[in-house]
Amino acid sequence: MVIGHPGHELRVHHWIEIAKPLTFVLTDGSGRGTRSRLGSTTRVLDRAGATCGDIYGCFTDAEVYAHIRTGNVAVFAEVMRGLAAAFIDQHIEYVAADALEGFNPSHDVCRYLVNGAVALVRQRTGRVLTNFDFVLDGRPDECAESVRAEAVSLQLDAEALNRKLAAARAYPELKSETERALARFGTVAFATELLRPVFDERQGIGVIDPDPPYYEQFGEQQVRAGFYDSVIRYRQHVQPLVLELWRQAGLTGIAAAPTVTTTSAASGRAI
Repeated sequence: MVIGHPGHELRVHHWIEIAKPLTFVLTDGSGRGTRSRLGSTTRVLDRAGATCGDIYGCFTDAEVYAHIRTGNVAVFAEVMRGLAAAFIDQHIEYVAADALEGFNPSHDVCRYLVNGAVALVRQRTGRVLTNFDFVLDGRPDECAESVRAEAVSLQLDAEALNRKLAAARAYPELKSETERALARFGTVAFATELLRPVFDERQGIGVIDPDPPYYEQFGEQQVRAGFYDSVIRYRQHVQPLVLELWRQAGLTGIAAAPTVTTTSAASGRAI
């Protein structure tokens, strides 16, 4: 599993209990402050039986946003190559990671890095890793009909749902986010966990939906409030960065990744 911020693991808590994935986290979740959320995520992973990878909070939130603004391809390429090396060394069969939602640039960059790493594994070894995403801002069961039949769906029983809700409520830094999500979707919605297949590793580069992404609107609000000096823009900052990562991963001009079997994702070797 690869996630942009600590806390994202809560969306797929029961899958983590089953798969016990090796987990990578891009940032420390400190937001505008200095307090890391990694300790809370480590406790969730430990209790669910998952393990932490070598890439684990390698950036503060402020650092990752600064690297996106300045187009620092080198730091992200290093992470992409590190993920690919781990996928190869650990004989990983499939990966689950943040979905591309246009909600937060760190979430989207995490997805781009995973897609690039999957492409590098194929380039270096010829192996095709099954590539899944899961939503963070939308409904937990949100899935396009075109891929729903090939998605992995877990329906939580009462005990599994209670463990998931208890883990979320015991995560102090996400108390308000948990309450908002439960109020927005209702408790029952979180009894479904979906891993959706990602077939085209170039997703989001030619067309992004929504356009402009929500993070631009939110960034404008934050600039007006005095929290940030400038707004991260998709076409000005994110797209050029990712296109260079794609070039380094050999993705330029390739066809969409082939359809692969997804039935083993609840029990196979996971990351």
